[in-house]
Amino acid sequence: MTSAVAFYEALTSAPDDRARARVIAEAFERLEDRYPHLPDLATQAHLRESELRLQKEIEQIRADLRGTELRLQKEIEQIRAELKSDTEQLRAELKSDTEQLRAELKSDTEQLRAELKLDIEQLRTEVVRIKADLLKWLVPLLLGQAALIVTLVKLL
Repeated sequence: MTSAVAFYEALTSAPDDRARARVIAEAFERLEDRYPHLPDLATQAHLRESELRLQKEIEQIRADLRGTELRLQKEIEQIRAELKSDTEQLRAELKSDTEQLRAELKSDTEQLRAELKLDIEQLRTEVVRIKADLLKWLVPLLLGQAALIVTLVKLL
């Protein structure tokens, strides 16, 4: 307060307008020396203007975010649809491949069964032939042996 009173006294005691202007200029100079950042101070108008600008930018960013979010949602839905289509296509292909493999397996199984039946029949035929060959040799041998035993018994 003393500086305001001193300024008032210096202003009122100045003899002419020129001296008063000098007192006012010196007061501004002391004010600038005391508060060097005074030109950088923001007024309420400056703050309100900055606030309005920031609000406008925030709204613009929100709108951009909404647009980006909608675009991303569309892309996500498109990708989901593509994945669903691809999944269904793969399932159909797998089902087709599975059916084809089953048919091939069934055909191969039937072919193997037919071959096994043929092999079994050939083995049975071979067993019957061998049995006949054995009987062809065993019967005469048994008869010869029986005759030999009978002859030996008569001799003893």
